[in-house]
Amino acid sequence: MEIINIKTFQRIDFIDITYEIEKQVRQSGIKEGLCCLFVPHTTAGLTVNENCDPAVKNDIRLKINDLIPYKDSYTHSEGNSDAHIKSTLFGPSLTLIISGSKLVLGTWQGIYFCEFDGPRNRNLFVKILA
Repeated sequence: MEIINIKTFQRIDFIDITYEIEKQVRQSGIKEGLCCLFVPHTTAGLTVNENCDPAVKNDIRLKINDLIPYKDSYTHSEGNSDAHIKSTLFGPSLTLIISGSKLVLGTWQGIYFCEFDGPRNRNLFVKILA
C-alpha cells in the first residue's frame, strides 16, 4: 500500500491525480488487477470525470455549491457541514480496473481528488491488487 500526500489550495478543489495513480500502477508491475483508492477524510472524496476541458470542473464546483451551500441552517458546530454532505455524495473510495498494465479509463476520463474543506494537506491510500 502507498500513501500519497495531496495539498489542496482552495476550499473546494478538484485535483487531477490521474498521472500519479498511473505512475503507481506502472511501478507495481501488475498487468491485470485492481487499483483501490481510499480517502481517510470526512470532508474529501474521489470521482472519475472529464479531464480535458477545465470548464467541467468549474461547472461541478458551481452546481455542488448551488445544491449544498456553504452557509445554511446546519447544526454541526465546526461550520463545515456542507463539506461533509458533499463528500458523502462523491464518496471516499474508487476501484479501478488494471488491464495490460494500464488503468482502464475512457478517452476523456481522469481521476480527481475532491476537496470540500480546504485548503489542507490530505492523504490518499492506494492499494494495487493482482
